[in-house]
Amino acid sequence: MSAEQWGRVDADGTVYVRTADGERPVGSYPGASPEEALAYFARKFDDLAAQITLLEQRIAAGHVSGPEAESGVSRLRDAVAQSNAVGDLAALVARLDALAPLAEAKKAEADKAKAEAKARAAAERATLVEEAETLSAVDAERMPWKTTGDRLRVLFDEWKRLQKEARLDKHTEDELWKRFSHARTTFDRKRRQHFGALDEQRAQVKAAKEALVAEAETLSTSTDWGLTAGAYRTLMDRWKAAGRASKKDDDELWVRFRAAQDAFFAARTAASSVVDAEFSANLEVKEALLLEAEALLPVTDLQAAKNALRGIQERWEAAGKVPRADIGRVEGRMRAVETAVRDAEQDRWRRTNPEARARAEDAVTQLETTIAGLRTKLEKAQAAGDARKVTEHEQAIAAREEWLEQARKALEEYSG
Repeated sequence: MSAEQWGRVDADGTVYVRTADGERPVGSYPGASPEEALAYFARKFDDLAAQITLLEQRIAAGHVSGPEAESGVSRLRDAVAQSNAVGDLAALVARLDALAPLAEAKKAEADKAKAEAKARAAAERATLVEEAETLSAVDAERMPWKTTGDRLRVLFDEWKRLQKEARLDKHTEDELWKRFSHARTTFDRKRRQHFGALDEQRAQVKAAKEALVAEAETLSTSTDWGLTAGAYRTLMDRWKAAGRASKKDDDELWVRFRAAQDAFFAARTAASSVVDAEFSANLEVKEALLLEAEALLPVTDLQAAKNALRGIQERWEAAGKVPRADIGRVEGRMRAVETAVRDAEQDRWRRTNPEARARAEDAVTQLETTIAGLRTKLEKAQAAGDARKVTEHEQAIAAREEWLEQARKALEEYSG
């Protein structure tokens, strides 16, 4: 429709627009013809229509949020109602009425998405809180302090990020933050208490080890080698049982303890070296005596070997001490010779012992007599056809013949 259908210009130049409620003035365009005046106010109508068209397109394309759409419809509805334009204003109102449900739906959709986003944000925040509470609830004796502290810092950074991305309602925000803050505070309190107790314990260990170091340093100049070496072993056991001080203190005290210990054992080694040098000549004498003693083996003439060994032993004792490192070796060789001679003497006594020979002869005689008796019983059982008795006697004879063989061998030893 043309502008003339929706408006007119009266004789004084006032422009009117026709509406369902009748005409109303919209303005005037001085110095212009009626056609130009109507065209001017018709262009204002076209501007309003274009704005509504743009809003329709943006809503259809999803380029505006629910609140923006609702606000746009309300703003344009006011603009149409207050407009000084000539055209089908009722049609514009109808178009806006058609947009209103779409805008409301957009707003409802936005409100729902916002509520869901807040619920997700609250759930994410609650997950952080629950993890923080779990971490802080671990017993102090089993708490991995560094990893837990690092993780709580990560959770706090994550909390700040989520807080920037989505704000929760004040009540939920305050409740979750109170729990999160309490978990962090609990962990910090436990850590302070734990390390405070640990510092106290380490101070006690430090004092105990300082006392051990003082004892070790006092003993470092002792020349009572055996007793002091044992004392150092005891000190080392006490050192291990004392526990751990701080790494710095432990390292420094250990250096002093080890230095005192090393000083003592170095002095003992030096003293032993002097003594060993004095005993080297004795070692040469004893090694020569060992060759002489070992030449007595194997023993063929017991009395001669005993006489010779007695003289060697006397010279052995007169030779004196040998270096510590050689004591076991030379003493072991001499004991081997002494044992061989003693065993030879015992063997001769055993072979010449009349009582032992008599016992051996008696054992042989008894076994021979027993076997003869069993053979008689065997013959009777065979004659009677008693298979069970035959088996028993045969087994008994076989066993005793083995014993008899062993007894005869034993008897032969006493004839040598």
